[in-house]
Amino acid sequence: MSPAPPSLTTACEPQGSVAAATALSSTLAGADAAGVALTVLAPVIRSKNAGPTQLTLDLFFSDAQAYGRAQASPALTADAVAGLYGLAPGAVRRYAMPTIQALKFTLPRAVCAGSPGDGDVYGAQQHGPLLALQV
Repeated sequence: MSPAPPSLTTACEPQGSVAAATALSSTLAGADAAGVALTVLAPVIRSKNAGPTQLTLDLFFSDAQAYGRAQASPALTADAVAGLYGLAPGAVRRYAMPTIQALKFTLPRAVCAGSPGDGDVYGAQQHGPLLALQV
């Protein structure tokens, strides 16, 4: 059996490696007033149902420095996320989870899951607006 062609090999460092931490520190140190893309700080950004009438948005950060930056960002307050999703202030709840370096938001669904007009029964495609945020 011949070895895989070089273009198909994957040589990457494990998550949380020294090189990855150094790269993130460099990114954060060089951040300008526009901030850092949330997708750089949080390798996992997802959404899912939290019952038939609620959605949850989960953001898991790569390290404590990334979590701290995001947690303090005005772009990730409950009211800012409500505005991003076209909801009234106070409609979104935010949960900070420093132990696991995560933020969680719970918000009402526009329609009950599975009802006529629901385009995402599982709520798994609702995190999109977060992907463009700068923090």
